[in-house]
Amino acid sequence: MKVVIVGGVAAGMSAAARLRRLDEDAKIIVFERDEYVSFANCGLPYHIGGDIPERESLLVVTPERLERQLNIEVHTCHEVTKIERGRRVVHVFDRQQNRHFEETYDKLVLAQGAAPLQPPLPGIDHPKIFTLRNIPDMDLIKLNVDDGAESALVIGGGYIGVEVAEAFRNRGVNTYLVEMLDEILPPLDHEMDRALVHHIQSMGVGLLLGRRVESFRDVEGQVEVRLDREEAVRVDMVVLAVGVRPESSLAQEAELEVGSRGGLKTDQHMRTSDPDIYAVGDMVEVSDTVTGEQTMVALAGPANRQGRVAADHICGRDSAYTSTQGTSIIKVFEMTAGGTGATEQTLRRTKTPYKKIYLHLNGHASYYPGTHPMHLKLLFAPGDGRILGAQAVGVDGVDKRIDVFATALRAGMTVFDLEHLELAYAPPYGSAKDPVNMAGFVASNVLRGDIEHWYAEDYPDDTKDGRLIDVRTRGEFAEWHIEGAVNLPITELRERLDELDSQTPMYVYCKSGFRGYLAARVLQQRGFSKVQNLSGGVDTFRLYHRLLEGFSEVDIPFVTYAEERFASNQ
Repeated sequence: MKVVIVGGVAAGMSAAARLRRLDEDAKIIVFERDEYVSFANCGLPYHIGGDIPERESLLVVTPERLERQLNIEVHTCHEVTKIERGRRVVHVFDRQQNRHFEETYDKLVLAQGAAPLQPPLPGIDHPKIFTLRNIPDMDLIKLNVDDGAESALVIGGGYIGVEVAEAFRNRGVNTYLVEMLDEILPPLDHEMDRALVHHIQSMGVGLLLGRRVESFRDVEGQVEVRLDREEAVRVDMVVLAVGVRPESSLAQEAELEVGSRGGLKTDQHMRTSDPDIYAVGDMVEVSDTVTGEQTMVALAGPANRQGRVAADHICGRDSAYTSTQGTSIIKVFEMTAGGTGATEQTLRRTKTPYKKIYLHLNGHASYYPGTHPMHLKLLFAPGDGRILGAQAVGVDGVDKRIDVFATALRAGMTVFDLEHLELAYAPPYGSAKDPVNMAGFVASNVLRGDIEHWYAEDYPDDTKDGRLIDVRTRGEFAEWHIEGAVNLPITELRERLDELDSQTPMYVYCKSGFRGYLAARVLQQRGFSKVQNLSGGVDTFRLYHRLLEGFSEVDIPFVTYAEERFASNQ
């Protein structure tokens, strides 16, 4: 059997290596149009910023090693220009030798990935405007920084844009980040990114949110970036990070079936509409684990697994790729943000019923040094409690919790299952009641009817029919409170119930939700007909309404004391 693979990196090389492990006799040929066939593309910004000092660390494996170790024939700087499906032939252009030739195949695997978008703006061809996709891109950007670039502008607030902005600041470059939306990091709902926005600004990045780039022009070797509102920024270099598009033109010319988003359609075995041609990685459309929608997700983990599935099926195994849930994580200076499954925006758009909770819990035991509270959001089905999505922003322990939520979501677990997970605990690493367990407790309380929540977005319109009750201390209330609220500390609540009308809706709140929960349970059991607790408390409320004045620029802006400590000290 002869298998030709078009493209390397994660998906293509995963398919090639798996094929060899399953079939020692197969002839495996890889054509890669660039110079490097296997490199850690997720590490590119970190070499620019200096976190990964050695460039060679990013080169996963060389063509020579692949040939010696796996007997895989790898041709770099070879671009496949045409597929003749009827003849089972690909046309190849050898860019180094400047020659064209044909290669036959029994099975063909397309792993061409996705290309950075370049909007058709005036001046986009300026030599100091770059994209970051591969090693040569990285080398060119780093060379400009090494040569003394003092200022840069990054366009796009997604993962690559934020990582590049951080890399530039780590190198002392005066950096701007422009994003057309009024938020960053699309895998997060907008209230979850507020802490990150504040933190990025505190690290010296000039954030320009809700702004559009209109054109570029050269001014004495620099790039003048014209924005809307008749504003301009002049910098030494620009990096475009506005998204990617699937590299599907070769497949489209071969009349393979393409989806509405421009990615190739495949079955569960990664076969295209031609049963002898497979497609894997960023160029294919996938099914969303939660919504079932067809979508495009450019992540290394799914790409690797798809390459493995394709190789399995070529070798006669019944492996299947089912769906992508979009689990991702990012380092943002001293903070970390991650998510898995659907966002609230997605659930609303697809009209999927859901409930949600917010929590603020420490990454590990509060009495052990070095922890901070994380801002956590859990989305779940209102009927059976099935987990639909989770997001977390914090300093320590974010990756651990996102991985647990991702596993639980993939396994079809519910919030009731989260209550009973037995997770690793020692004071330096976690808590006896892990944040994952706590999310299960709170969400299960909602579904069992023990508590009802109101949310930051309900204020002020949906809370006008009742009373806002702040159950924090008098000192906390005096420092800041929601307009219209009255202060009734939790320690005084039972003795002052006669000040409240049991038939009036009560909207209680505290700092992060725990004391509000205690107060709501007291009121519910004392005959109050409608009581709701603010999910996430003041911490979430202030982030949602962007009331960030007075937050620390050194620590994360939603640092909170343990609610238990507040309760015990009052």
